[in-house]
Amino acid sequence: MKLKGGDILVETLLEQGVDTIFGYPGGQIIDVYDSLWSYSDKMTHILTAHEQGAAHAADGYARATGKVGVVFATSGPGATNLVTGIATAYLDSVPMLAITGNVPTRQIGTDSFQEIDITGITLPITKHNYFVDKVEDLADVIREAYQLAISGRPGPVLVDIPKDVQQATCNFKPKPAVEPLPTNEPDITLINEAAKLIKRAKRPFIYFGGGMITSGAQEEMLELAEKIDAPIGCSLMGISGLPDSTPRFLGFQGMHGHYASSLAMHHADLVISLGVRFNDRTTGNRAKFAPSAQFIHIDIDPSELSKTVKCVCGIRGDLKGSLRRLNKAVEPKENLEWNRFIAQQKAIEKQNADNRDGMTPKNILGELNKIKHVNTPICTDVGQHQMWAAQYIDYEKPRTFISSGGLGTMGFGLGASIGCEMGTKEHTVLITGDGSFGMCLTELATAVKNEVPVVILILNNGVLGMVRQWQTLFFDKHYSNTILDRQTDFVALAKAFGADGENANSLEEVNAALKRAFKKHGPYVINATIDKDEMVLPMLPPGGSVDEIIVKLGD
Repeated sequence: MKLKGGDILVETLLEQGVDTIFGYPGGQIIDVYDSLWSYSDKMTHILTAHEQGAAHAADGYARATGKVGVVFATSGPGATNLVTGIATAYLDSVPMLAITGNVPTRQIGTDSFQEIDITGITLPITKHNYFVDKVEDLADVIREAYQLAISGRPGPVLVDIPKDVQQATCNFKPKPAVEPLPTNEPDITLINEAAKLIKRAKRPFIYFGGGMITSGAQEEMLELAEKIDAPIGCSLMGISGLPDSTPRFLGFQGMHGHYASSLAMHHADLVISLGVRFNDRTTGNRAKFAPSAQFIHIDIDPSELSKTVKCVCGIRGDLKGSLRRLNKAVEPKENLEWNRFIAQQKAIEKQNADNRDGMTPKNILGELNKIKHVNTPICTDVGQHQMWAAQYIDYEKPRTFISSGGLGTMGFGLGASIGCEMGTKEHTVLITGDGSFGMCLTELATAVKNEVPVVILILNNGVLGMVRQWQTLFFDKHYSNTILDRQTDFVALAKAFGADGENANSLEEVNAALKRAFKKHGPYVINATIDKDEMVLPMLPPGGSVDEIIVKLGD
Protein backbone atom coordinates (compact mmCIF):
# COMPACT_ATOMS: atom_id res chain seq x y z
CA MET A 1 0.00 0.00 0.00
CA LYS A 2 1.12 3.53 -0.78
CA LEU A 3 1.54 5.80 2.24
CA LYS A 4 3.12 9.14 3.04
CA GLY A 5 6.19 9.24 5.27
CA GLY A 6 4.33 10.28 8.42
CA ASP A 7 1.97 7.32 8.07
CA ILE A 8 4.87 4.97 7.37
CA LEU A 9 6.55 6.10 10.61
CA VAL A 10 3.42 5.43 12.67
CA GLU A 11 2.71 2.11 10.94
CA THR A 12 6.27 0.95 11.58
CA LEU A 13 6.09 1.90 15.25
CA LEU A 14 2.79 0.03 15.60
CA GLU A 15 4.47 -2.92 13.91
CA GLN A 16 7.01 -2.95 16.77
CA GLY A 17 4.27 -2.92 19.40
CA VAL A 18 4.59 0.75 20.32
CA ASP A 19 1.32 2.13 21.69
CA THR A 20 2.49 5.17 23.71
CA ILE A 21 4.50 8.17 22.57
CA PHE A 22 5.59 11.26 24.48
CA GLY A 23 6.27 14.49 22.67
CA TYR A 24 5.63 18.05 21.60
CA PRO A 25 4.62 19.15 18.08
CA GLY A 26 6.12 21.87 15.89
CA GLY A 27 6.34 23.08 12.33
CA GLN A 28 8.88 20.58 11.07
CA ILE A 29 7.15 17.51 12.51
CA ILE A 30 3.58 18.65 11.91
CA ASP A 31 3.07 16.07 9.15
CA VAL A 32 3.88 13.27 11.56
CA TYR A 33 1.37 14.71 14.01
CA ASP A 34 -1.20 14.83 11.22
CA SER A 35 -0.61 11.11 10.78
CA LEU A 36 -1.02 10.56 14.54
CA TRP A 37 -4.47 12.13 14.24
CA SER A 38 -5.47 9.35 11.87
CA TYR A 39 -4.12 6.65 14.21
CA SER A 40 -5.48 8.04 17.47
CA ASP A 41 -7.49 4.85 18.06
CA LYS A 42 -4.29 2.79 18.01
CA MET A 43 -1.63 5.12 19.42
CA THR A 44 -1.65 7.22 22.58
CA HIS A 45 0.33 10.44 22.46
CA ILE A 46 1.11 12.28 25.71
CA LEU A 47 1.61 15.99 25.16
CA THR A 48 4.10 17.21 27.74
CA ALA A 49 4.88 20.76 28.85
CA HIS A 50 8.44 20.69 27.52
CA GLU A 51 10.47 18.38 25.30
CA GLN A 52 12.88 17.59 28.15
CA GLY A 53 9.90 16.33 30.16
CA ALA A 54 8.86 14.19 27.19
CA ALA A 55 12.31 12.61 26.96
CA HIS A 56 12.35 11.86 30.69
CA ALA A 57 8.84 10.42 30.43
CA ALA A 58 9.93 8.09 27.63
CA ASP A 59 12.94 7.15 29.78
CA GLY A 60 10.81 6.40 32.85
CA TYR A 61 8.41 4.38 30.71
CA ALA A 62 11.31 2.29 29.41
CA ARG A 63 12.97 1.74 32.79
CA ALA A 64 9.73 0.64 34.43
CA THR A 65 8.55 -1.66 31.64
CA GLY A 66 11.68 -2.84 29.85
CA LYS A 67 10.12 -1.64 26.58
CA VAL A 68 11.44 1.07 24.29
CA GLY A 69 10.41 4.60 25.26
CA VAL A 70 9.48 6.72 22.22
CA VAL A 71 9.65 10.52 22.08
CA PHE A 72 8.80 13.00 19.29
CA ALA A 73 10.09 16.55 18.87
CA THR A 74 10.32 19.14 16.15
CA SER A 75 13.51 20.65 14.75
CA GLY A 76 15.78 23.27 16.29
CA PRO A 77 15.03 24.00 19.95
CA GLY A 78 12.53 21.14 20.08
CA ALA A 79 15.27 18.69 19.15
CA THR A 80 17.94 20.26 21.35
CA ASN A 81 15.55 20.20 24.32
CA LEU A 82 15.73 16.41 24.09
CA VAL A 83 19.49 16.34 24.59
CA THR A 84 19.54 16.13 28.40
CA GLY A 85 16.94 13.35 28.34
CA ILE A 86 18.79 11.40 25.67
CA ALA A 87 22.08 11.73 27.56
CA THR A 88 20.35 10.58 30.76
CA ALA A 89 19.12 7.45 28.97
CA TYR A 90 22.50 6.84 27.34
CA LEU A 91 24.48 6.92 30.60
CA ASP A 92 22.05 4.44 32.20
CA SER A 93 21.64 2.14 29.16
CA VAL A 94 17.91 2.81 28.69
CA PRO A 95 16.27 1.82 25.37
CA MET A 96 14.80 4.95 23.77
CA LEU A 97 13.80 5.96 20.26
CA ALA A 98 13.87 9.71 19.63
CA ILE A 99 12.16 10.92 16.45
CA THR A 100 12.84 14.49 15.35
CA GLY A 101 11.58 16.51 12.41
CA ASN A 102 13.87 18.73 10.40
CA VAL A 103 13.63 21.29 7.62
CA PRO A 104 13.14 19.96 4.07
CA THR A 105 16.19 18.30 2.53
CA ARG A 106 16.64 21.14 0.00
CA GLN A 107 17.10 23.57 2.92
CA ILE A 108 19.60 21.50 4.88
CA GLY A 109 22.79 23.48 5.36
CA THR A 110 21.22 26.87 4.60
CA ASP A 111 20.61 27.94 8.21
CA SER A 112 16.85 27.76 7.71
CA PHE A 113 14.52 28.74 10.52
CA GLN A 114 14.89 26.17 13.33
CA GLU A 115 17.39 24.08 11.36
CA ILE A 116 19.89 22.24 13.54
CA ASP A 117 22.26 19.33 13.02
CA ILE A 118 20.71 17.18 15.72
CA THR A 119 22.44 14.02 14.50
CA GLY A 120 25.79 15.73 14.95
CA ILE A 121 24.82 17.06 18.36
CA THR A 122 23.62 13.70 19.67
CA LEU A 123 26.32 11.51 18.11
CA PRO A 124 28.22 11.08 21.42
CA ILE A 125 25.07 10.33 23.45
CA THR A 126 23.29 7.78 21.25
CA LYS A 127 24.07 4.21 20.27
CA HIS A 128 23.53 5.38 16.71
CA ASN A 129 21.53 8.00 14.87
CA TYR A 130 20.09 8.42 11.39
CA PHE A 131 19.27 11.19 8.95
CA VAL A 132 16.59 9.92 6.55
CA ASP A 133 16.76 11.66 3.17
CA LYS A 134 14.52 9.27 1.18
CA VAL A 135 11.04 8.12 2.13
CA GLU A 136 11.79 4.71 0.63
CA ASP A 137 14.35 4.14 3.42
CA LEU A 138 12.16 5.31 6.30
CA ALA A 139 10.47 2.06 7.39
CA ASP A 140 13.67 0.03 7.40
CA VAL A 141 15.56 2.78 9.23
CA ILE A 142 12.91 2.84 11.97
CA ARG A 143 13.09 -0.96 12.24
CA GLU A 144 16.87 -0.92 12.43
CA ALA A 145 16.86 1.90 14.99
CA TYR A 146 14.36 0.06 17.18
CA GLN A 147 16.41 -3.13 16.93
CA LEU A 148 19.59 -1.30 17.93
CA ALA A 149 17.86 0.26 20.94
CA ILE A 150 16.94 -3.18 22.35
CA SER A 151 20.00 -5.16 21.31
CA GLY A 152 23.06 -5.89 23.44
CA ARG A 153 23.53 -3.08 25.90
CA PRO A 154 20.32 -1.06 25.44
CA GLY A 155 20.40 2.64 24.75
CA PRO A 156 18.87 5.59 22.89
CA VAL A 157 18.77 5.88 19.10
CA LEU A 158 17.73 9.03 17.22
CA VAL A 159 16.11 9.29 13.78
CA ASP A 160 15.93 12.73 12.13
CA ILE A 161 13.28 13.01 9.38
CA PRO A 162 13.12 16.09 7.13
CA LYS A 163 9.71 17.58 6.44
CA ASP A 164 9.62 16.62 2.76
CA VAL A 165 10.38 12.98 3.64
CA GLN A 166 7.38 13.03 6.02
CA GLN A 167 5.24 14.29 3.14
CA ALA A 168 6.56 12.08 0.32
CA THR A 169 4.82 8.81 -0.55
CA CYS A 170 5.99 5.32 -1.37
CA ASN A 171 4.86 1.72 -1.06
CA PHE A 172 4.84 0.34 2.47
CA LYS A 173 5.14 -3.38 3.13
CA PRO A 174 4.44 -4.52 6.70
CA LYS A 175 6.95 -6.83 8.34
CA PRO A 176 7.08 -8.76 11.62
CA ALA A 177 8.37 -6.94 14.69
CA VAL A 178 12.14 -6.94 14.93
CA GLU A 179 13.97 -9.14 17.43
CA PRO A 180 17.10 -8.18 19.37
CA LEU A 181 20.31 -9.00 17.56
CA PRO A 182 21.86 -12.29 18.73
CA THR A 183 24.35 -12.04 21.56
CA ASN A 184 27.80 -13.57 21.75
CA GLU A 185 28.08 -16.91 23.47
CA PRO A 186 30.50 -16.65 26.39
CA ASP A 187 33.92 -18.20 25.89
CA ILE A 188 33.81 -21.54 27.72
CA THR A 189 37.55 -21.32 28.41
CA LEU A 190 36.95 -18.06 30.29
CA ILE A 191 33.97 -19.58 32.12
CA ASN A 192 36.22 -22.40 33.34
CA GLU A 193 38.90 -19.89 34.33
CA ALA A 194 36.31 -17.98 36.35
CA ALA A 195 35.27 -21.20 38.08
CA LYS A 196 38.90 -21.83 39.08
CA LEU A 197 39.23 -18.33 40.50
CA ILE A 198 36.03 -18.82 42.50
CA LYS A 199 37.26 -22.16 43.85
CA ARG A 200 40.42 -20.51 45.20
CA ALA A 201 38.65 -17.48 46.67
CA LYS A 202 38.11 -17.27 50.41
CA ARG A 203 36.24 -13.95 50.38
CA PRO A 204 34.06 -13.83 47.22
CA PHE A 205 31.66 -10.93 46.68
CA ILE A 206 29.03 -10.71 43.93
CA TYR A 207 28.42 -7.20 42.62
CA PHE A 208 25.67 -6.44 40.08
CA GLY A 209 24.31 -3.44 38.26
CA GLY A 210 21.49 -2.46 35.93
CA GLY A 211 22.62 -5.00 33.35
CA MET A 212 21.42 -7.77 35.65
CA ILE A 213 17.92 -6.28 35.68
CA THR A 214 17.95 -5.94 31.89
CA SER A 215 19.03 -9.55 31.48
CA GLY A 216 16.56 -10.88 34.05
CA ALA A 217 19.30 -13.02 35.57
CA GLN A 218 18.24 -12.78 39.24
CA GLU A 219 17.57 -16.50 39.61
CA GLU A 220 20.91 -17.48 38.12
CA MET A 221 22.79 -14.96 40.29
CA LEU A 222 21.13 -16.24 43.46
CA GLU A 223 21.98 -19.79 42.46
CA LEU A 224 25.63 -18.79 42.13
CA ALA A 225 25.62 -16.97 45.47
CA GLU A 226 24.16 -20.00 47.26
CA LYS A 227 26.55 -22.37 45.57
CA ILE A 228 29.70 -20.41 46.43
CA ASP A 229 28.43 -19.00 49.75
CA ALA A 230 28.92 -15.34 48.77
CA PRO A 231 27.34 -12.06 49.87
CA ILE A 232 25.81 -9.80 47.21
CA GLY A 233 25.90 -6.05 46.68
CA CYS A 234 24.82 -3.76 43.85
CA SER A 235 25.38 -0.40 42.24
CA LEU A 236 22.82 2.41 42.39
CA MET A 237 21.39 1.20 39.06
CA GLY A 238 21.08 -2.32 40.45
CA ILE A 239 18.68 -1.28 43.22
CA SER A 240 15.42 -3.29 43.07
CA GLY A 241 17.20 -6.01 41.08
CA LEU A 242 17.02 -8.26 44.12
CA PRO A 243 14.45 -8.12 46.92
CA ASP A 244 15.88 -6.23 49.88
CA SER A 245 14.68 -9.13 52.03
CA THR A 246 17.15 -11.52 50.34
CA PRO A 247 19.38 -12.80 53.20
CA ARG A 248 22.64 -12.55 51.24
CA PHE A 249 21.91 -9.08 49.86
CA LEU A 250 23.81 -6.23 51.57
CA GLY A 251 22.36 -3.38 49.51
CA PHE A 252 24.00 -0.86 47.26
CA GLN A 253 27.67 -0.04 47.53
CA GLY A 254 29.72 3.10 46.93
CA MET A 255 30.04 6.72 48.01
CA HIS A 256 26.72 6.71 49.88
CA GLY A 257 26.13 2.98 49.90
CA HIS A 258 25.30 0.65 52.74
CA TYR A 259 28.21 0.22 55.14
CA ALA A 260 28.30 -3.59 55.10
CA SER A 261 28.15 -3.73 51.30
CA SER A 262 31.00 -1.24 50.89
CA LEU A 263 33.14 -3.01 53.51
CA ALA A 264 32.50 -6.40 51.92
CA MET A 265 33.65 -5.11 48.53
CA HIS A 266 36.71 -3.50 50.13
CA HIS A 267 37.85 -6.69 51.90
CA ALA A 268 36.92 -9.23 49.22
CA ASP A 269 39.62 -11.28 47.55
CA LEU A 270 37.40 -11.91 44.51
CA VAL A 271 34.71 -9.61 43.09
CA ILE A 272 32.33 -11.21 40.59
CA SER A 273 30.97 -8.24 38.65
CA LEU A 274 27.75 -8.66 36.70
CA GLY A 275 26.41 -6.06 34.25
CA VAL A 276 27.94 -3.14 36.07
CA ARG A 277 30.46 -0.42 35.36
CA PHE A 278 32.95 0.82 37.93
CA ASN A 279 32.48 4.58 37.94
CA ASP A 280 34.04 6.96 40.45
CA ARG A 281 31.03 6.77 42.80
CA THR A 282 31.70 3.06 43.14
CA THR A 283 35.47 3.03 43.43
CA GLY A 284 36.49 6.31 45.02
CA ASN A 285 40.28 6.34 44.87
CA ARG A 286 40.96 3.54 42.38
CA ALA A 287 44.48 3.02 43.74
CA LYS A 288 42.94 2.00 47.08
CA PHE A 289 39.81 0.30 45.75
CA ALA A 290 39.34 -3.33 46.88
CA PRO A 291 43.12 -3.68 47.22
CA SER A 292 43.16 -7.45 47.80
CA ALA A 293 40.61 -8.38 45.17
CA GLN A 294 40.83 -9.95 41.77
CA PHE A 295 37.95 -9.16 39.43
CA ILE A 296 35.81 -11.38 37.27
CA HIS A 297 33.67 -9.18 35.03
CA ILE A 298 30.76 -10.45 32.91
CA ASP A 299 29.12 -7.89 30.64
CA ILE A 300 27.36 -7.83 27.30
CA ASP A 301 29.38 -4.74 26.36
CA PRO A 302 33.05 -5.67 25.87
CA SER A 303 34.12 -2.03 26.17
CA GLU A 304 33.35 -2.20 29.91
CA LEU A 305 35.79 -5.03 30.56
CA SER A 306 38.91 -3.59 32.26
CA LYS A 307 37.81 -0.05 31.29
CA THR A 308 38.34 1.40 34.75
CA VAL A 309 39.15 -1.60 36.95
CA LYS A 310 41.48 -4.29 35.67
CA CYS A 311 39.81 -7.70 35.54
CA VAL A 312 41.74 -10.96 35.50
CA CYS A 313 38.85 -12.67 33.75
CA GLY A 314 36.64 -10.61 31.46
CA ILE A 315 33.74 -12.46 29.87
CA ARG A 316 31.65 -10.96 27.10
CA GLY A 317 28.14 -12.31 27.07
CA ASP A 318 24.55 -12.02 28.21
CA LEU A 319 24.40 -12.43 31.99
CA LYS A 320 21.62 -15.00 32.07
CA GLY A 321 23.32 -17.38 29.65
CA SER A 322 26.80 -16.75 31.07
CA LEU A 323 25.70 -17.41 34.65
CA ARG A 324 23.94 -20.61 33.64
CA ARG A 325 27.23 -21.89 32.24
CA LEU A 326 29.21 -20.62 35.22
CA ASN A 327 26.83 -22.30 37.68
CA LYS A 328 27.48 -25.63 35.97
CA ALA A 329 31.24 -25.10 36.19
CA VAL A 330 31.61 -24.01 39.82
CA GLU A 331 31.82 -26.36 42.77
CA PRO A 332 29.86 -25.82 46.02
CA LYS A 333 31.86 -24.31 48.85
CA GLU A 334 31.55 -22.66 52.25
CA ASN A 335 33.23 -19.50 53.53
CA LEU A 336 32.59 -19.57 57.27
CA GLU A 337 35.20 -17.02 58.29
CA TRP A 338 34.07 -14.62 55.55
CA ASN A 339 30.47 -14.95 56.69
CA ARG A 340 31.47 -14.08 60.24
CA PHE A 341 33.20 -10.94 58.97
CA ILE A 342 30.10 -9.98 56.97
CA ALA A 343 27.90 -10.49 60.03
CA GLN A 344 30.19 -8.17 62.02
CA GLN A 345 29.89 -5.45 59.37
CA LYS A 346 26.10 -5.77 59.33
CA ALA A 347 26.10 -5.38 63.11
CA ILE A 348 28.25 -2.24 62.87
CA GLU A 349 25.89 -0.86 60.23
CA LYS A 350 22.96 -1.49 62.53
CA GLN A 351 24.73 0.20 65.45
CA ASN A 352 25.35 3.29 63.34
CA ALA A 353 21.79 3.50 62.03
CA ASP A 354 20.03 6.84 62.35
CA ASN A 355 17.47 6.14 65.09
CA ARG A 356 16.56 9.72 65.92
CA ASP A 357 12.93 10.67 66.41
CA GLY A 358 11.05 13.25 64.40
CA MET A 359 11.10 14.45 60.79
CA THR A 360 14.28 12.79 59.65
CA PRO A 361 14.55 11.51 56.06
CA LYS A 362 14.71 7.94 57.34
CA ASN A 363 11.53 8.32 59.36
CA ILE A 364 9.63 10.08 56.58
CA LEU A 365 10.51 7.35 54.09
CA GLY A 366 9.68 4.80 56.77
CA GLU A 367 6.11 6.11 56.69
CA LEU A 368 6.11 5.58 52.92
CA ASN A 369 7.28 1.99 53.43
CA LYS A 370 4.21 1.37 55.58
CA ILE A 371 1.80 2.51 52.89
CA LYS A 372 3.22 1.78 49.46
CA HIS A 373 2.51 -1.47 47.62
CA VAL A 374 5.22 -3.98 46.73
CA ASN A 375 4.73 -3.04 43.06
CA THR A 376 4.81 0.73 43.66
CA PRO A 377 7.45 2.33 41.42
CA ILE A 378 9.66 4.84 43.21
CA CYS A 379 11.09 7.60 41.01
CA THR A 380 13.64 10.10 42.25
CA ASP A 381 15.25 13.30 41.19
CA VAL A 382 18.95 13.77 42.01
CA GLY A 383 20.51 14.86 45.27
CA GLN A 384 20.33 13.93 48.94
CA HIS A 385 16.75 12.73 48.61
CA GLN A 386 17.87 10.30 45.88
CA MET A 387 20.40 8.69 48.21
CA TRP A 388 17.91 8.53 51.09
CA ALA A 389 15.43 6.84 48.75
CA ALA A 390 18.14 4.35 47.83
CA GLN A 391 19.07 3.73 51.47
CA TYR A 392 15.74 3.69 53.29
CA ILE A 393 12.95 2.56 50.96
CA ASP A 394 12.20 -1.16 50.72
CA TYR A 395 12.37 -2.65 47.22
CA GLU A 396 11.08 -6.14 46.54
CA LYS A 397 10.31 -6.13 42.80
CA PRO A 398 12.56 -5.35 39.80
CA ARG A 399 12.18 -2.02 38.00
CA THR A 400 10.64 -0.27 41.00
CA PHE A 401 13.60 2.10 41.57
CA ILE A 402 13.72 4.67 38.76
CA SER A 403 16.57 7.16 39.05
CA SER A 404 19.20 8.99 37.00
CA GLY A 405 22.52 7.43 37.97
CA GLY A 406 25.16 8.12 35.35
CA LEU A 407 24.28 11.68 34.36
CA GLY A 408 22.72 12.67 37.68
CA THR A 409 19.97 14.74 36.10
CA MET A 410 18.13 17.12 38.41
CA GLY A 411 14.60 17.57 37.05
CA PHE A 412 14.44 13.98 35.80
CA GLY A 413 11.89 12.73 38.29
CA LEU A 414 8.53 14.28 37.43
CA GLY A 415 8.65 13.44 33.73
CA ALA A 416 10.01 9.98 34.53
CA SER A 417 7.26 9.30 37.06
CA ILE A 418 4.61 10.22 34.47
CA GLY A 419 6.14 7.79 31.97
CA CYS A 420 6.55 5.17 34.67
CA GLU A 421 2.88 5.30 35.62
CA MET A 422 1.81 5.29 31.97
CA GLY A 423 3.78 2.11 31.41
CA THR A 424 2.93 0.20 34.57
CA LYS A 425 -0.52 1.61 35.48
CA GLU A 426 0.73 1.54 39.08
CA HIS A 427 0.29 4.45 41.49
CA THR A 428 3.79 5.97 41.34
CA VAL A 429 5.81 7.92 43.92
CA LEU A 430 8.29 10.69 43.16
CA ILE A 431 10.86 11.44 45.86
CA THR A 432 12.31 14.85 45.16
CA GLY A 433 13.88 17.92 46.74
CA ASP A 434 12.88 21.54 46.45
CA GLY A 435 15.88 22.21 44.19
CA SER A 436 15.31 19.34 41.77
CA PHE A 437 11.54 19.76 41.70
CA GLY A 438 11.92 23.42 40.76
CA MET A 439 13.74 22.51 37.56
CA CYS A 440 10.94 20.78 35.62
CA LEU A 441 7.82 21.28 37.72
CA THR A 442 5.89 22.47 34.66
CA GLU A 443 5.20 18.78 33.97
CA LEU A 444 2.59 19.05 36.73
CA ALA A 445 0.39 20.33 33.92
CA THR A 446 0.94 17.05 32.07
CA ALA A 447 0.19 14.96 35.15
CA VAL A 448 -3.00 16.91 35.87
CA LYS A 449 -4.30 16.83 32.30
CA ASN A 450 -3.77 13.07 32.06
CA GLU A 451 -4.90 12.36 35.63
CA VAL A 452 -1.62 10.60 36.38
CA PRO A 453 -1.71 9.25 39.95
CA VAL A 454 1.74 10.23 41.14
CA VAL A 455 2.52 11.05 44.76
CA ILE A 456 5.10 13.84 44.79
CA LEU A 457 6.94 13.77 48.12
CA ILE A 458 9.17 16.84 48.44
CA LEU A 459 11.86 16.62 51.12
CA ASN A 460 12.13 20.37 51.47
CA ASN A 461 15.23 21.68 53.24
CA GLY A 462 15.40 25.07 51.53
CA VAL A 463 18.88 24.40 50.16
CA LEU A 464 20.72 22.50 47.45
CA GLY A 465 21.37 19.78 49.98
CA MET A 466 24.03 17.57 48.41
CA VAL A 467 26.27 20.43 47.31
CA ARG A 468 25.75 22.12 50.67
CA GLN A 469 26.76 18.89 52.41
CA TRP A 470 30.04 18.95 50.51
CA GLN A 471 30.50 22.59 51.41
CA THR A 472 29.94 21.72 55.09
CA LEU A 473 32.38 18.82 55.11
CA PHE A 474 35.08 19.89 52.69
CA PHE A 475 34.79 23.65 52.00
CA ASP A 476 34.80 25.20 55.47
CA LYS A 477 31.04 25.90 55.31
CA HIS A 478 31.39 28.32 52.41
CA TYR A 479 27.74 28.10 51.36
CA SER A 480 28.21 29.65 47.96
CA ASN A 481 24.86 29.75 46.12
CA THR A 482 23.39 26.67 47.77
CA ILE A 483 20.90 28.44 50.06
CA LEU A 484 17.81 28.75 47.87
CA ASP A 485 15.94 31.24 50.08
CA ARG A 486 12.89 30.97 47.84
CA GLN A 487 9.33 31.82 48.78
CA THR A 488 7.70 29.12 46.64
CA ASP A 489 4.55 27.68 48.17
CA PHE A 490 4.54 24.22 46.61
CA VAL A 491 1.03 23.38 47.81
CA ALA A 492 -0.41 26.59 46.36
CA LEU A 493 1.59 25.94 43.21
CA ALA A 494 0.16 22.43 42.91
CA LYS A 495 -3.36 23.80 43.23
CA ALA A 496 -2.63 26.46 40.61
CA PHE A 497 -1.81 23.62 38.22
CA GLY A 498 -5.02 21.83 39.18
CA ALA A 499 -3.45 19.26 41.49
CA ASP A 500 -4.00 18.65 45.18
CA GLY A 501 -1.44 18.91 47.94
CA GLU A 502 -0.64 19.65 51.55
CA ASN A 503 2.19 20.50 53.90
CA ALA A 504 3.41 17.88 56.36
CA ASN A 505 5.37 18.97 59.43
CA SER A 506 5.19 15.81 61.53
CA LEU A 507 5.35 12.08 60.90
CA GLU A 508 1.67 11.79 61.71
CA GLU A 509 0.90 14.39 59.07
CA VAL A 510 3.17 12.61 56.58
CA ASN A 511 1.34 9.33 57.17
CA ALA A 512 -2.09 10.91 56.80
CA ALA A 513 -1.04 12.83 53.69
CA LEU A 514 0.35 9.69 52.03
CA LYS A 515 -2.88 7.81 52.70
CA ARG A 516 -4.88 10.60 51.09
CA ALA A 517 -2.45 10.84 48.17
CA PHE A 518 -2.69 7.13 47.33
CA LYS A 519 -6.48 7.46 47.03
CA LYS A 520 -6.24 10.24 44.44
CA HIS A 521 -6.62 9.66 40.71
CA GLY A 522 -4.24 12.47 39.85
CA PRO A 523 -1.02 14.06 41.14
CA TYR A 524 -0.75 14.93 44.83
CA VAL A 525 2.04 17.08 46.27
CA ILE A 526 3.25 16.54 49.84
CA ASN A 527 5.67 19.20 51.02
CA ALA A 528 7.59 17.72 53.97
CA THR A 529 9.94 20.09 55.76
CA ILE A 530 13.30 18.73 56.91
CA ASP A 531 16.32 20.37 58.51
CA LYS A 532 18.84 21.97 56.16
CA ASP A 533 21.71 20.26 58.00
CA GLU A 534 20.49 16.70 57.38
CA MET A 535 23.26 14.68 55.71
CA VAL A 536 23.53 11.56 53.63
CA LEU A 537 25.72 9.10 55.51
CA PRO A 538 27.73 6.93 55.13
CA MET A 539 29.89 8.93 52.76
CA LEU A 540 33.23 8.36 51.12
CA PRO A 541 35.12 11.63 50.73
CA PRO A 542 35.55 12.64 47.07
CA GLY A 543 38.54 10.69 45.78
CA GLY A 544 38.73 8.84 49.09
CA SER A 545 38.50 5.17 49.97
CA VAL A 546 36.56 2.95 52.34
CA ASP A 547 39.37 3.47 54.89
CA GLU A 548 38.14 7.09 55.14
CA ILE A 549 34.41 6.39 55.25
CA ILE A 550 32.35 8.89 57.23
CA VAL A 551 29.68 6.99 59.15
CA LYS A 552 28.57 9.78 61.47
CA LEU A 553 29.47 13.40 62.02
CA GLY A 554 32.67 13.73 64.00
CA ASP A 555 34.37 10.82 62.20
